[in-house]
Amino acid sequence: MALQDISEMPKVIGAKQVRKAITSKKAKKVYIAQDAEPHIIEPIKLACEEHEVEYEIVLSKELLGKNCGIDVGSATVAILNE
Repeated sequence: MALQDISEMPKVIGAKQVRKAITSKKAKKVYIAQDAEPHIIEPIKLACEEHEVEYEIVLSKELLGKNCGIDVGSATVAILNE
């Protein structure tokens, strides 16, 4: 699944919602912005590893937000199981 395809997919945006999706086993894949604050993204990485959810690091929050179809950056996004 390519980053540019995520605008059409069911997803949640933001660290709190992504963490919920991971722990409730609703997340299929997680995207994490490389330039996000470590205290925000490290718990997301750990949750992905703990719950065996694939994650991918992307270049920036701006790029991640743009590919989600929003006008602001995002530290993390989870693609949801259908």
